[in-house]
Amino acid sequence: MMHALTEPGGWMPLVFLGLMGLSMLIYVILDGYDLGVGVLMRRASDADKDTMIASIGPFWDANETWLVLGVGLLLTAFPLAHGAVLTALYLPVALMLAGLILRGVAFDFRVKARANHKPWWNRAFYAGSLLAGFSQGMMLGLYVTGFRNGLYEYLFASLVGLCLVAGYCLLGAGWLIMKTSGPLQRRAMFWARRTLWLTALGIAAISVATPLVSERVFDKWFSFPNLLLLAPIPLVTVGILIGLDRLLRRMPAMQQRGDDSWAWVPFAGTAVVFLLAFNGLAYSLFPYLVVDRIDIWQAASAPESLAVILIGAAVVLPTILGYTVFAYRVFWGKAGELRYD
Repeated sequence: MMHALTEPGGWMPLVFLGLMGLSMLIYVILDGYDLGVGVLMRRASDADKDTMIASIGPFWDANETWLVLGVGLLLTAFPLAHGAVLTALYLPVALMLAGLILRGVAFDFRVKARANHKPWWNRAFYAGSLLAGFSQGMMLGLYVTGFRNGLYEYLFASLVGLCLVAGYCLLGAGWLIMKTSGPLQRRAMFWARRTLWLTALGIAAISVATPLVSERVFDKWFSFPNLLLLAPIPLVTVGILIGLDRLLRRMPAMQQRGDDSWAWVPFAGTAVVFLLAFNGLAYSLFPYLVVDRIDIWQAASAPESLAVILIGAAVVLPTILGYTVFAYRVFWGKAGELRYD
């Protein structure tokens, strides 16, 4: 039952929901692009593979920290929801962890591998990235359908998994457009165009399915005046996607003229699309952590426990954020030749 917002039991779950949502959003964008780069490696030459690895090398480990923080907040602040969510998503979570472990091992082993073994570790890095991204998409698809176990729900979750991989590839291609030059940058422009509208399909699928699953969500979006007030979210999203498509068509000619001033736009535009989609989904589901079953106040730990956890979060979150900003500032600029000496 919802507490008065002036009481700790009322406002503290809202604070932790915001912190958890922020952590997961940052994870999806930051680890999303390096998962996307891992998937795109399958289409790259051997020399380009090394450049792609160099572009994410200083960042990919730290990017995964945001996932640990988000899941940690879910476990400690909302233990009831943590149990329900991870029980329902046991298989895709296990597959995601297997994928993350595989890509981590492959990333390090390809450094020391002999020349004839290196392609196998490259394939392992690609497979781990693909498995992790697809599993996360399946988790999202099953989550928005309320963990229903029918055939159509699993087909929908598989579609969302495929589209999320495309979205990660779009982020990864945008990252490569920023961080590389020459033929690889042109290839990244092509990859971005190929994955743009499949990403849009995934966003549309989630947007259509969520109101159909819950009458409460349907009313939140399609009752007046909400319909008019919320219309800018899908309209701006469509506008950005169309703008990105047109820009990506023009960028090869711009690159040939030596104009690299727009190289940051595909990545930034894709990040904004993810932000809008995240906000729309958060609005649809709030205040529930499990669709129409468990809200944040039902799932929350005792206020006394939340107070202690909040102290820890107040230390950990700025530390991770500061390290992330520092790392990106130090290693900003175009990726250079991959070297291990």
